[in-house]
Amino acid sequence: MTSFLARFAIVLSFLTVSAMAPAAAQQAGQPSAPAISADVSAQPAAAQPAAGQAVAAPASPGAGVRNAKTIATGLDELSPLGMFLKADIVVKAVMIALALASVASWTILIAKSIEFSVLRRRLAGALRKLSAARSLAEAQLALGQGRTESRNVAAVLLQAAIAEARLSAGLNSDDGIKERAASSFTEIVRAEARRVRVGMGLLATVGAISPFVGLFGTVWGIMNSFIGISKSQTTNLAVVAPGIAEALLATAIGLAAAIPAVIIYNHFSRVTKGYLELVNRASGATGRLLSRDLDRSHVSVHARAAE
Repeated sequence: MTSFLARFAIVLSFLTVSAMAPAAAQQAGQPSAPAISADVSAQPAAAQPAAGQAVAAPASPGAGVRNAKTIATGLDELSPLGMFLKADIVVKAVMIALALASVASWTILIAKSIEFSVLRRRLAGALRKLSAARSLAEAQLALGQGRTESRNVAAVLLQAAIAEARLSAGLNSDDGIKERAASSFTEIVRAEARRVRVGMGLLATVGAISPFVGLFGTVWGIMNSFIGISKSQTTNLAVVAPGIAEALLATAIGLAAAIPAVIIYNHFSRVTKGYLELVNRASGATGRLLSRDLDRSHVSVHARAAE
């Protein structure tokens, strides 16, 4: 009986251990299996792109440089120099002509500023000497006969008065002498006015026609732009804008040439008017010297006759 119970206990313990071993093994393997599967599933999710998204190609090292060069080239083409180089031959000719006209205007400004500065200084000094002289001979000595003074209009007026007095020697009509001298003075003043107005006509022409010349270049450029639009069959602003910008550049250059020319012309008109007033004063001073000499000659004649 005892041996039977011992054998039964051994068999029961063996069955119990056999039944518990798979469960223990299953419990021991559950935590590791999901962790491995989670790691494996997590890696494709992070590596693969989402559905509907494009896969970005790896950027090459020179892509940024090429984009920068493209942007810079586009900006250069829209610069004034770039638009000039790409313009039509007619528009280029208009721009070059307007640029030369503008250079001529500024050249006249510099040249005539120097000329009027010298002329006004010499004439003001000569006018003071004429006003201080008592006779034509004294004024002639005061002005001198040098090369510099010979270009002074006051010296020319004085020489005309002396020449008329010599040519009219022996005539008793003082009014006729004064009238002939005044006629000579008028011619000298007119000649001086024509001389100092040299270049003013060019300024007036540049100021008057430069906007219209620029407008002609603009109209021609816009015509070419419309022709290019019809050929390309597109109204994209990137295609239309450069041609229109090139055309408008001609108008801008025309205005840049005309506005300074008009200002310079008005400035020298005022300067010329002031200078000619000094010339008229010199003419009047010379006429007064001639009249004094004529009166003195009559006084000396009467004094000799009285003796």
